[in-house]
Amino acid sequence: MPRPIAQRIFRVFGWTFGIVVFLALATLTRIDWRDFKEMEYYQETVARLDSLNFESSEGEIWLAGWSSVNATPTSPAKLVGYKPRGRYEFVLDSSFVKAMVISNGKSTVAFLNFELMIVHPYLQGRINQAISDSGLALDYVYFTATHTHSGIGGHIPGLIGKLAFGGYDDKIVKFLEAKTLEGLKSAMASRDTVEVYFRKTKADTLVANRLIAEDPIDPYIRQLIFEKRNGKKGTILTYSAHPTILNSKFMGLSGDYPNYLTKLMEKGEYDFSLFAAGTVGSHRPVATGNQTNDVESYALALNRNLSENIHEVFPVEEPNLKVGNLPVGLRKAHFRISEKVRIRPWIFNSVFGDTNAHFDIVQIGKTLFISSSGEISGVFMKEWEDYATEKGFHLIITCFNGGYIGYITPDKYYNYPLYEVRDMNWFGPYNGAYFDEMIRKMIDKAAE
Repeated sequence: MPRPIAQRIFRVFGWTFGIVVFLALATLTRIDWRDFKEMEYYQETVARLDSLNFESSEGEIWLAGWSSVNATPTSPAKLVGYKPRGRYEFVLDSSFVKAMVISNGKSTVAFLNFELMIVHPYLQGRINQAISDSGLALDYVYFTATHTHSGIGGHIPGLIGKLAFGGYDDKIVKFLEAKTLEGLKSAMASRDTVEVYFRKTKADTLVANRLIAEDPIDPYIRQLIFEKRNGKKGTILTYSAHPTILNSKFMGLSGDYPNYLTKLMEKGEYDFSLFAAGTVGSHRPVATGNQTNDVESYALALNRNLSENIHEVFPVEEPNLKVGNLPVGLRKAHFRISEKVRIRPWIFNSVFGDTNAHFDIVQIGKTLFISSSGEISGVFMKEWEDYATEKGFHLIITCFNGGYIGYITPDKYYNYPLYEVRDMNWFGPYNGAYFDEMIRKMIDKAAE
């Protein structure tokens, strides 16, 4: 080979190799295995929790009102869930925004629910601003979602929204703002004195651990039930099975099993039913198949459990309300491409944007609601519930509160090549232990 040609080849190879090395160094780094308790984000979060002052009030009576507002777009929107699927081709189920307003005569809390996969921080911010601008007399707003994987998109801005979450359409955001305000105003207007009950129902045959089959599950439907003087009942309920019965090729708009369950409940003893996704992080529904009739059958089975497998019922007598918000510090982003290698945080942050990691805490009598921006695994729930019981509380945990940080799963599985602990554990390692400690500390704080 002539010398000039060889030199050119080696020069091209050298430049190519250098560029590859540069790109690797600029975009990839190793996992940070430092103990989370030694890190600044942990210490800052603990300090915030230690200094957290709940807003609390003691009333003399319970008041509640509720409303469901149809929030189905007038033209097909893109679906969110599984993977980009394009616009829905038909409406199997109308999509609703639901509001439950609870007051003790002195403070008022609103529980908002959307038949969406998540409530993105941007959507939460827009709705909170709309509520503030409206002048509604609310002391706290607690966001929830059903977590359907066949709901509408168009409410998530930025690159990740464009790539995976149905893009962004300001008309849809404005539409959801308007429907939310409509629901809240209607719920406020319908308030009446109520008796309140906490109820727990076993439904262990309808949920399984999809991460590690032999691991524990969270088998309970948990409810707060509100009964007005005229006999009408409203309820907030949670369950831990992912609403993923309909398969990823389904092209209709649907609320999956939560939609069918709440409809069945509203045909029976309830005037209103709000389903908030519970500790769904590693739990799947045990359904007969993945078609619409299987969704209906699953909802029927859950509804039967609600009347046949009641585990315990307690009155919520003391009309005391307590609310608080805890911003959560996190390790730098750990979006992994292998067991030991992750992309650099600046790439993750530029793609995913604001995660708005936080907990919401609402105490209604002795029932303690804690919401999470992490999709928490139900594996943790039994120990947390037992701990809360020791402190005198009935514990209800929900996710999708206007922040999203991926999955929170047991740390022992962090290096397993599984979707939930590798692709969706965005801020590990040790988030299992971190969240375990924070949940317990929040229970302690509420008990003070």
